[in-house]
Amino acid sequence: MGAFLQGIVTVNAIYISWGISMIQEIENRRSIRKYKADKINKELIEDIIYSATLAPSAKNRQPWKFIVYQGKEKEKLVDVMRQGINSEKITHALMKEWAFAIPDAENTVRIMEEAPCLIAVLNTNQKTPFEGIENEKRIVEICDSLSIGAAIENMILTATEHGLGTLWIANTCFAYNELVDFIKTDNQLTGIVAVGFANEAPAKRPRKPFTDIVEYR
Repeated sequence: MGAFLQGIVTVNAIYISWGISMIQEIENRRSIRKYKADKINKELIEDIIYSATLAPSAKNRQPWKFIVYQGKEKEKLVDVMRQGINSEKITHALMKEWAFAIPDAENTVRIMEEAPCLIAVLNTNQKTPFEGIENEKRIVEICDSLSIGAAIENMILTATEHGLGTLWIANTCFAYNELVDFIKTDNQLTGIVAVGFANEAPAKRPRKPFTDIVEYR
């Protein structure tokens, strides 16, 4: 019995230690918008993506695919993003009500240029978000998007653990059609994750007071 109890204590100590480490990584995570040119080795990239595959997903659909862009192919992707944003500035074909955010999207292009690695994240169960779908399919789309969000969270926390910076990019919406054509997919492009060694140390961003967002009943 003594050995059994000692085993429980050991397991609990490991669990508590891991729990503290996990919280520290969550607290240390920052959205990085300036990157060093240093390349990232394949093992680190695959470790980051592997962690994404462990995320929970609705009905275990695992509705994700990850496409890694580096070097010349990354440069091509960034050029397509730039061209798409320039087109949207003229036509307002996709995001008319968000035209005010185009300068922010243009800044995102600069960030993408600096980051040595870009990972496009696709929703393999969904198509373009710019067309209407039935209510039932919309619910499935929401659940799949939440699943992919959990996968991306795993990615950026694993990257943080490895000393890497990340940026979760959603401004792809301004160049959506151009990007999916370049990627050669009819899957829904959920976003892009920039990965690299940080060239800045942003301060912790303010958070809403805990008492404002938690309610016990």
